[in-house]
Amino acid sequence: MTFRFPLVYILGSATTLLVLGVVLPLLMVLRVLQPSFFLSFVSFAAIVAGSILGHLGVISLLLNRRRPPQW
Repeated sequence: MTFRFPLVYILGSATTLLVLGVVLPLLMVLRVLQPSFFLSFVSFAAIVAGSILGHLGVISLLLNRRRPPQW
């Protein structure tokens, strides 16, 4: 299973999305950002997209490092 993008970009973007998904609600709770439905939806979408990209990145990493079985 190979991707067109390097694995570092996939895992880096997943980490960025997950951090964004945590920081946005924190800023809304602290009243730095005005809470809104749009920001809540963006935060949720960032967490879901980051989780999916993170899982794909880790699976790709494991499949690339997997050695063929020796019989």
